[in-house]
Amino acid sequence: MVKFLVIQTAFIGDVVLATALLEKLHAYFPDAEIDIMVRKGNETLLNSHPFVKEVLIWNKKERKWRNLLKILSIVRKKKYDKVINVQRFAATGFITAFSNSKETIGFNKNPFSHLFTKKVPHRIASGGEVIHEVERNQELISQFTDQVCAKPVLYPSANDLKRISAFTHHPYITISPASVWFTKQYPAEKWVSFLQKLPLQYVVYILGAPGDAHLAERLITASGDRAVNLCGKLSFLQSAALMKEAHMNYVNDSAPLHFSSAVNAPVTAVYCSTIPAFGFGPLSDIQTIVEIPEKLYCRPCGLHGYNACPEGHFLCALKIADEQLIATLPSPST
Repeated sequence: MVKFLVIQTAFIGDVVLATALLEKLHAYFPDAEIDIMVRKGNETLLNSHPFVKEVLIWNKKERKWRNLLKILSIVRKKKYDKVINVQRFAATGFITAFSNSKETIGFNKNPFSHLFTKKVPHRIASGGEVIHEVERNQELISQFTDQVCAKPVLYPSANDLKRISAFTHHPYITISPASVWFTKQYPAEKWVSFLQKLPLQYVVYILGAPGDAHLAERLITASGDRAVNLCGKLSFLQSAALMKEAHMNYVNDSAPLHFSSAVNAPVTAVYCSTIPAFGFGPLSDIQTIVEIPEKLYCRPCGLHGYNACPEGHFLCALKIADEQLIATLPSPST
C-alpha cells in the first residue's frame, strides 16, 4: 500500500487549496494511505475528510523548533513512500529532506530543495498568463498522476449541517469582512454602505473568527442592525456549509474565498490591493470578481498585502462602488 504525506503548514486558505492534492491522489491511488501535515489550529478543516488517514499537527506557536523535531521524528517512523511539500520555506523543507521517505518532492525555491529527490519549478504568472495555486501544486504530482488539477474540497459532516440548519430557513447571504492583511480587507465603511443597500428580503450573516466579532458588531451597529453576527460561533466546516447554501457570499481575497471554492458556493470576491492573476482566485461555478474599474499605478502593491496602504490613499478599495457588489446578488426568489 502506497503511503503519502502532504505538507502544508501555512494559513487556513492554503490548507484548503492543498485539499485538491488529496482529491487527485485518492483518484489515482484509491487504496493509498494519505496523511496531511498542518499547523496547529487548522486541523479541524480535515475533520471527517474521507480520504485522510491521519492529520499530523505541528505546533508552531509554542516551542516551535522543539516541536519541529518532534514532528520530524513522527514522520520518519512512518516511512512514507512519497512526501509532497507544497511550501517554499526552510522548516518544512527540513522535514521533507530528512523525512526518511523513499521520494521527497517540493518546489525548487525551497532552501532544502537540493536534498529532495524531485524538485519542481515554482511558476508565477507573467505576460497575462494566470496560474492558479491548485495548478502549481498539481505540478508536484503530475509525474505519477496527470496534468489536470483537481478542485479543492471540504467535507462538512452531518453534525455540521445540523448545526447550520437553523440559519437556512430564509433567503440569506454571507459576508466575511475581515482579513489578516489590511490592504486585502474591504474597508468597514464600504461594507456598511453595501449593507444599507441590500434588499430587506435577505438575512445577512457575518462570518469570521472570534477575533472578528468586534468588527462585525461595528458593521451591524453602523448599518442599523442589518446583519447577524456569527463570528466565532461556527467552525470552519460549519461556515463552509452555510456558505454553500447561501444565495451569495461576499469575501475578501482571504480564506473564506477558498471555503467557497471547496464547497462550490456562489461567491463575489472583492480584490483591493491584490489581483486574481496571483493565482488565488475563486473556483466556484458561480463567481464574480469585483475590483476597481480603472488601473492604478500602484496596484498590485504586493503578493500578500500590507498592514497599511503604502501610498496612503487606499484607492484600490475606496473607489469600488456599492453597485458592483449589488449587481452580483440574485433575486431572493431564485
